[in-house]
Amino acid sequence: MMEQIDDMLNNLIGEIDQLSQSLNSEDDTKEVKDASQEQSTFSIGFTDLKESLNELEDQDLDALVADLESKSSSEELLVCEEAAGLVEEHPLPALTHEPVTVPPEVTEEPSSLMQTTKAQTKLDKIKMALEKLKEAKVRKLIVKVLMSDGSSKTLMVDGRQTVRDVLDTLSEKSHCDQSINWSLCETNPELQIERDLEDHEFFVELLSDWIRHSENKVHFTARPHKYVMFTDPQLFYMWKKKISSQGVVNKQTKELLIKEHFGGSSVIVPDLEGKLYLKENGKKVWRPQYFLLRASGLYYVPKGKTKSSSDLACFVRFENVNVYTASNYREKFKAPTSFCFVLKHPCIQKDSPYIKILCCGDQDSLLLWVTSIRIAKYGPVLYQNYQEAVKRVSSLQTVRSKDAPRLQDQDGQSNGNTFVVNPCADPSLPISTPAEFDSDLDEPPPDFIPPSPPRHAPL
Repeated sequence: MMEQIDDMLNNLIGEIDQLSQSLNSEDDTKEVKDASQEQSTFSIGFTDLKESLNELEDQDLDALVADLESKSSSEELLVCEEAAGLVEEHPLPALTHEPVTVPPEVTEEPSSLMQTTKAQTKLDKIKMALEKLKEAKVRKLIVKVLMSDGSSKTLMVDGRQTVRDVLDTLSEKSHCDQSINWSLCETNPELQIERDLEDHEFFVELLSDWIRHSENKVHFTARPHKYVMFTDPQLFYMWKKKISSQGVVNKQTKELLIKEHFGGSSVIVPDLEGKLYLKENGKKVWRPQYFLLRASGLYYVPKGKTKSSSDLACFVRFENVNVYTASNYREKFKAPTSFCFVLKHPCIQKDSPYIKILCCGDQDSLLLWVTSIRIAKYGPVLYQNYQEAVKRVSSLQTVRSKDAPRLQDQDGQSNGNTFVVNPCADPSLPISTPAEFDSDLDEPPPDFIPPSPPRHAPL
């Protein structure tokens, strides 16, 4: 009997051994896969990493190498401290050594050590950066961002930077007019969609959803509608009223609307409902459907049912999807109008049955639905982004206004109304003075929802 029990125990231990080995091998495979994936996503918008490093400005390349060297030095110091602790805990026996005579070092001529060209120096820095990037724990990307004038800027960003941080860096590099409307826009030429990235999102994490060798692009562009839900909240919370009554809303009423809907612990979503056209999966067929917006997602009224909460059916929840605007879907999918938007998971980068495509009747309706879905998805974070954008723009305007007299003195100019045209600025935007920037939020609202900005043609 005891022998049988021993055999059973031995068999059980053997099975546990095999199971643990298989798990370890899976972990090793996963680590190798993750490592290879990280190495393949060091750069965005370039054919390879070396090309992207070469596009970096000298000061950015120096900063990258210095940052990576400081990280490796701190890690080596930590290893040395741990090793020193082990030596103190387990001291080695004392050993006696005969004195050793060290031969004098052979010194080279200083001139031979300094004979390197500028190109060779940069090449050495690139090689060092390539080696250090593979060792770095903080994920870094070198990204090409397309500007409004057709040029591009190359940036090195890491996983800790938000979209707001990248916007500030681009504004500083490009000397753009300070405005809360500047945005980073992600475009997907294959799906013919685009989305303005939210300021709180982590930039590297967003680009990590792209497939390898993706044709997606990032644009730095002005979006007048980016924070229209705060500059003109009546367009979303008084949309059922007549257009004439929306046009007479004063500043105090706008502030009350913002406080009422965004000032609490949770955001009150616009009470939006209406008929939209839904594209059927795998077909160029569109059917009208009545939709209602709620904080948790988008709902529709099934055939033969009413708009009561008990009859509503959930169409999609917003936790795991983003909202995108689409272009040329009237030609691609025979859409009823040109005003379509898409709801999909960010990892879906090609045509898929899991992509939800909806069509609005006009441009005003499109902006109303897309912006309201953003409010429902991001809630109070959206208002925090707006407040932070206003704060940063205000502080940068103050700094530039202090620097303006000094720059004018250096140029021998005394005219305070002289401005330099910015090549990166959106050509559709007027050139404004600092005083005009301060009054942007107080200008009277348009008759109705402003038109959306022009979309980028697929590249």
